[in-house]
Amino acid sequence: MRGDLIRVLSTVEEKANELKLDGYEPDIVLLGKEAYEFIRAQINEEFGDEEEVFELSGLKIRTLDELDGDAVVVDSKALGLGLGGAKRFKVVL
Repeated sequence: MRGDLIRVLSTVEEKANELKLDGYEPDIVLLGKEAYEFIRAQINEEFGDEEEVFELSGLKIRTLDELDGDAVVVDSKALGLGLGGAKRFKVVL
């Protein structure tokens, strides 16, 4: 299970870095409910707690039921100003 957690964290960091290279400042990870529960289970298994997860790789977490098993790394200040500012990826395969 540790491999799944590492995969998700590295993907979050990869997408955040892609946004930074495009001139954005990512600050939020939007997670579908299924993706959040998957990540939470991975973290709790790794660290032995039953805690809520509030951030990934330094980015705040928000949940959106509509995303299901996906996640989106977002620059919240750039959303709605045109194309860009967000990178989506699949968490639950």
